[in-house]
Amino acid sequence: MLQTKLCNIQLKNPTILASGILGVTKESVDRIGKKGAGAVTLKSLCHEERQGNSNPAMFSYGGVFLNAVGLPGQGIDSAIKDFGRLDNLSVPAIGSIYGYKIGQFGEVAKKMASLKPAMIEVDISCPHMDYGKPYYADPELAAKVTKIVKQNTGTIPVSIKLSPNVYDVREIAHAAEKAGADAITAINTASGMAIDIDAKKPILANRIGGISGPVLKPIAVRCVYEIYETVKIPIIGTGGVTYGKDAIEMVMAGAAGIGIGTAIYYRGNDVFKKVCDEMIRWMRKNKVKSLDEIRGAAHR
Repeated sequence: MLQTKLCNIQLKNPTILASGILGVTKESVDRIGKKGAGAVTLKSLCHEERQGNSNPAMFSYGGVFLNAVGLPGQGIDSAIKDFGRLDNLSVPAIGSIYGYKIGQFGEVAKKMASLKPAMIEVDISCPHMDYGKPYYADPELAAKVTKIVKQNTGTIPVSIKLSPNVYDVREIAHAAEKAGADAITAINTASGMAIDIDAKKPILANRIGGISGPVLKPIAVRCVYEIYETVKIPIIGTGGVTYGKDAIEMVMAGAAGIGIGTAIYYRGNDVFKKVCDEMIRWMRKNKVKSLDEIRGAAHR
């Protein structure tokens, strides 16, 4: 009922662990897969080890989760030693990469490809990283990153992760598709800030962080909807999905895959199974036999 094909990758269901604080070891990838995820995205890796930003780096209130962890990670060379390969896990693994400069994206992509992931996701859109001119905001730069990654990944499908912090997300998605992207991940977190009115200063040490959680969902749905009308490649809809009804909404907007991240904080590691069970109940109630029947339904 929930079986999904994403760039010729067969998934038992469309839920995908979004890149974040989990997916850092083989054991954690397998564990999330056994908790019900259809695929698991690794913690983003670059050409070097990163310590990330100082604390406080994250906090939550209501339906808002704000983080500025600063993409900490062991670096691709260390990850290669730890993982060995990614095609022998119980669930399809998606390698997430980024770089500071365009050439570094190619370098990391080539090394990630050696691990044989099911897909490579390219993070050009972290809202609290200083790239200089943001790759996510310039169609030409997004295309250049896409091209160099594709040149270094062989037949492994590539998804470009976009930001909502742009004037028109459609033109960035179109540029990525034209440059060879096989899929689009929409979206990364939105830029935000919170101020402690007693301390009279920003709560996060980095001042600016990425907004996720339920509050992000309407923005993500809008971006998926607009991108679906612009490109022919599949979309991984990510942002604020917490319940089965949220996932159904993403599918109706046009998503093929459903990224889930912050919902783990709200509902636990088995949120994937919970979301899938809720999707199935809705589908049975509404006599929907497969997600293909409702994908993009909001556009008809």
